[in-house]
Amino acid sequence: MKKRILTTGGAGYIGSHTTVELLKAGYSVVILDNFENSDRDRVARLPLIAGTADVRLVEGDVRDAQLVADVLKHHKIDAVMHFAGKKAVSESVADPLLYYHDNITGAVSVLSAMRDIGCNKLIFSSSATVYGNTNHLPTPETVPPSVSNPYGRTKLIIEEIIDDTAASLSNFQALSLRYFNPVGAHSSGFIGECPRGVPNNLFPYIAQAAAGIRDYVQIHGGDYETSDGTGSRDYIHVVDLARGHVAAVEHLLSASTNPTPHRKVNLGTGQGHTVLQVLQAFSKACGFQIPYRIGPRRAGDVAASLADPSLGLALFHWKPMLGLEQMCQDHWHFQKRERNKPGSGVRMPLCAHETASNHLVSNETHPLTAGSRDVPN
Repeated sequence: MKKRILTTGGAGYIGSHTTVELLKAGYSVVILDNFENSDRDRVARLPLIAGTADVRLVEGDVRDAQLVADVLKHHKIDAVMHFAGKKAVSESVADPLLYYHDNITGAVSVLSAMRDIGCNKLIFSSSATVYGNTNHLPTPETVPPSVSNPYGRTKLIIEEIIDDTAASLSNFQALSLRYFNPVGAHSSGFIGECPRGVPNNLFPYIAQAAAGIRDYVQIHGGDYETSDGTGSRDYIHVVDLARGHVAAVEHLLSASTNPTPHRKVNLGTGQGHTVLQVLQAFSKACGFQIPYRIGPRRAGDVAASLADPSLGLALFHWKPMLGLEQMCQDHWHFQKRERNKPGSGVRMPLCAHETASNHLVSNETHPLTAGSRDVPN
């Protein structure tokens, strides 16, 4: 019998790519999403990409612990991947209470529901921001956390909550995957990162500037102690990241005993690129120079971040396969596909305005909660 995975926030950027890889690996998937920063149309594309429709959608809020418990029980969930949460560093600096409320409440809700139902395998979507402005590069998981913004602090607090939960429950096992900088898109061009409003992340901002949606790329800071003065990051292709989640959940589901109930594992490449290096690579992918301007630093940002990814290889035999050139090509392919849809207009990206095909998403009410939708098996 297939193992069934719940992905909270599974219609989002990382969640949708992971859902595809889970389906391709033979898992059944249930997505729980409130579509605050994702689109129903994206869910309709997942069976087309994965070649199987073994995915169901429940529309609802992860902060509703009773709803999460109902989903776990009704669908007989074997493991949870918790992606749902807010993720913009600058927004967290401007409104930290929003981040503490939404991210931590959502995590406590998921853990409470798992405890009550007896579901004891968790993959948590954490972040390399828990390391703060560390001078230990590349950064292994043994480096003490030192957060520099409220977003990173919520991730660290949730990791600590998982520590305490794992200590209190005899069979509970969790992996917190500390992402470095997920970028790119699926090679099909059907799914990728398309944020609402002004992007907070570099790749969608560059892509929108290349597409003419933005006049230029605003670079935050040109006086960092890096090779060219711009911030340096460890960028990882989102498909490699998704594959890392599949390897992680296979490790959890196959492990009969685990002397460390909660492990923290980096997901990165171990190779850094500055903003200007990314701009050069993206300009090559689209065939013309993308304009940019360098401005002041942004609150909460660090000069450089770089993963030591060796633990993921040792623990569940995962390593990234796709380089910066592929990241840029795949993101540009996605951006062009979105922008070239009929009715997209000259300066407006299409990501949130399409209606899902009726044969993929039904309008039937889910038995668990009014107003939800199913993607039929």
